[in-house]
Amino acid sequence: MNIKDKTAIITGAGRGIGRAVALALAREGANLVLASRSKKELDSAADEVRACGVKAVVMPTDMRNEEQVRAMVQASVKEFGALHVLINNAGLGYFKTAAELKTSEWDEMFSVNLRGVFIATQAAIPHLRSAKESFVINIASLAGKNTFVGGSGYAATKWGLRAFSQCLMLEERQHGIRVLAVCPGSVDTSFSAHSAKKDIIRPEDVADTIIMALRMPQRSMVSEIDIRPTNP
Repeated sequence: MNIKDKTAIITGAGRGIGRAVALALAREGANLVLASRSKKELDSAADEVRACGVKAVVMPTDMRNEEQVRAMVQASVKEFGALHVLINNAGLGYFKTAAELKTSEWDEMFSVNLRGVFIATQAAIPHLRSAKESFVINIASLAGKNTFVGGSGYAATKWGLRAFSQCLMLEERQHGIRVLAVCPGSVDTSFSAHSAKKDIIRPEDVADTIIMALRMPQRSMVSEIDIRPTNP
């Protein structure tokens, strides 16, 4: 994909991985729709993106709210006339044992990490098909391949996200939509409990990986990528 002048939606774009991906795409010349719940964080990210000479639209969106998510996609297409890349990055985690986890916390993780991804993707599919050359990138996790104490809810959402991604890839590749699940280990963001470690993965590492995948010719795709620290 030639990323220049393409339109991309990034959820969870105000900080961490989402913000790093936004900046990487902006440097490649993409026009961006930045979504998250925090307008303050989005405005700050948009200033950085626009400094790269591209357009950026801020869309405060709660991924738990179906109406808001669908409106985000429609407004994006109306603003730019097309949609080429959807990056489902927004996510949250409550790390407690099954005995301790509240039903509300379980529901919120599934609502954002999985249900919100489904809604955004379903709303985007007609526009991604029309683009002929397009991508859905889901930020999963190595927690979607492994189990650990305190991860019963979070890991379940990421295992589910990987399954969704694999089915979506098989369903949509005939329509020109490539699908990638990115599975990082702990990343140096406010989300991670390991951010003080010296050799932890950086958000920019995830962003560079996504750019690499987008640049692959349309005839081929990487459907899943694990990112691990070299020296954990």
